[in-house]
Amino acid sequence: MKILVLGGNGFIGSHITDDLVASGHDVTVFHRSTERYQGHSDKIRFYLGDYSDSVKLGESLDGIDAVIHAISTTVPSTSNLNPISDVQQNLISTIQLLDLMTKANVKRLVYLSSGGTVYGKPNQLPVTENHPLNPICSYGIVKVAIENYIGMYQELYGLKPIILRPSNPYGPRQGHAGVQGALSTFLSNTLNHKQITIWGDGEIKRGYIYVKDLAHITRLAVESDVSGTFNVCSGVSHSLNELIKLVEATTNIKSILSYKPSRAFDVKEILLETKKVKQAFNWAPAYSIQDGIAEFVQYLD
Repeated sequence: MKILVLGGNGFIGSHITDDLVASGHDVTVFHRSTERYQGHSDKIRFYLGDYSDSVKLGESLDGIDAVIHAISTTVPSTSNLNPISDVQQNLISTIQLLDLMTKANVKRLVYLSSGGTVYGKPNQLPVTENHPLNPICSYGIVKVAIENYIGMYQELYGLKPIILRPSNPYGPRQGHAGVQGALSTFLSNTLNHKQITIWGDGEIKRGYIYVKDLAHITRLAVESDVSGTFNVCSGVSHSLNELIKLVEATTNIKSILSYKPSRAFDVKEILLETKKVKQAFNWAPAYSIQDGIAEFVQYLD
């Protein structure tokens, strides 16, 4: 299959690209920066450009069977600082993508949405895919809007989409500047004996998914004939304080902690129900949180 990966040189996209290439797919990557991770760039066709560049994006769709959309120019903790930019760069650019796919007669789309932000404050746990969507940050609001436009193009133009809602992906190649990815930041700062800032009392609980598990289910999704929306999560939640203990146990280093007042956009607890994705694709995460952290530490070392 000829597959275009949008954001294929990034943290999540590069792992998806690795999995696709290893499975024998013909892969094209569209990204704004050059290849940084893959050791098989000779097997990939690259288009370097900004996501808003309709000409370059249209060129990258030539001969493509399916698109995996793994681009986001914002993260939850910073999206509220400039929601206009969030809408312009992510929502409008994705509507442009859907128009280009329609013109190029490319029907298959896998979109990586967000399981951590689209639901807002959960009414019950675990959260199923049918839970009301009530995001409380611009990042989540834009993700929901994109999902709705994808639904519109499915209804009007025959798009065949899968929407994946992953919960807090982590693992090798993830940035650790502190704006996204608690585990990445905790590990990096602990290994480098730097202070870790925790907003609130550390009892915020989240489900997580190791990036290789996310890449695997993304490949299974694009290879399938299934359409629909699916949560992607390990199925187990952990508090920030629990993550710190796991990091300390894995690294044998005591973390330096600084607790600060909680933030309004942080949901106290969210855990996604994953029965639907497991049944549809006969899939289950291969990595426990302990295994994922251990492999992540090896990468960072």
